[in-house]
Amino acid sequence: MERSNKRSAGRTTARATEATAETTAEVPAETMAAVPVEATTEKAAQYRPGPRDTSGPHRPPTIRGVAERAGVSKSLVSLVLQGSPRVSDAKRQAVLGAIEELGYRPNAAARSLVARRTHTVGVLLNDMRNPWYADVLDGLNSLLHAHGLRMLMADGRLDRRTGQEFARTFQELRVDGLVVVGTLPDTTGLAEVAERLPTVIAGNHEPRLPRVDIVANDDERGARLATEHLIRLGHRRIAHIAGQGLAGELRRRGFEAAMAAHGLTGSAVVESGDGTEEGGYRAAVRLLSPARGRIRPTAVFAYNDISGVGALSAAGELDLAVPADLSLVGYDNTYLARIRHLWLNSVNNSSHEVGHRAARCLLDRMARPDAPADRQLVAPELEIRGSTAPPPEAP
Repeated sequence: MERSNKRSAGRTTARATEATAETTAEVPAETMAAVPVEATTEKAAQYRPGPRDTSGPHRPPTIRGVAERAGVSKSLVSLVLQGSPRVSDAKRQAVLGAIEELGYRPNAAARSLVARRTHTVGVLLNDMRNPWYADVLDGLNSLLHAHGLRMLMADGRLDRRTGQEFARTFQELRVDGLVVVGTLPDTTGLAEVAERLPTVIAGNHEPRLPRVDIVANDDERGARLATEHLIRLGHRRIAHIAGQGLAGELRRRGFEAAMAAHGLTGSAVVESGDGTEEGGYRAAVRLLSPARGRIRPTAVFAYNDISGVGALSAAGELDLAVPADLSLVGYDNTYLARIRHLWLNSVNNSSHEVGHRAARCLLDRMARPDAPADRQLVAPELEIRGSTAPPPEAP
């Protein structure tokens, strides 16, 4: 048996020796001489794998890196990020310095999972093209941003089913609260979302729901201000281009009440509109066209500034000068009314203040979700510019 094993081992060694010899024969002698053993060993050492480099620019800084740089624990870094008062000034400054040096940005998704908050607020509005919304959003954002909250907006004009579906959408986004701005075409989903999220309505008077706060302009009072201003100038034939929703109804009610209070019910005319420039233009053409078969009004009170701009265009096409031939008053006091070549009288409904108060209500509602619903009306004022004057003398 020993002899057999020795013979087998001998044959294996011989074959290995022959293979080595063949391989060596294929490599020229000068090549072998040019690569000394020491150099080969040194080069191999250069490629020896080392610890993995995780500090490259392709990897964002982590909370662990901040902790190592500041010489503290990860939990202490978390306390600093949360604004905890239980951290000494020295440690806090060390952590903030490390954050600034490394360019660290907290992972919002991870923080929301831990805190069960996303620090976002859903904002649903009906038509972002209306400049009135810009002023409301500005007032809303100024206070929400100061409290570390960001707005996520949805425009109901883009999808008329939004009134039914926004509850599911905003709940999936896990927003901390909801603000509904203006008049929506459909509010059937609002009651559902209000049961799960702190909710505030801004710039509208409906729907009235338990634990849903409302901040709106006193639309009826504002309409009375505009109408009485025209009556004091001497106008008797005054028309109103009406709007939609409860705000439209309240403004129409204020117009009719002011006309009735001065015994002018018989000369009050209401023409339907939709709150758009085109709607205001078409309503004004119907009101001012000679083909209407009756004496045209000497003054028009429009549901909003956009409708007022449409009415202004119609008056120009009918060769009626504003305010010499026709006085015109808008509502909302948007930037449109302040454009110099329009210079439109308009009811200032304090849009910025409405937004600011709505934000305050939302913060309070988030802190006390079961508190009774609050309703606030912001007092309007009439801004006098250059679109009204006493009526022209009868020919």
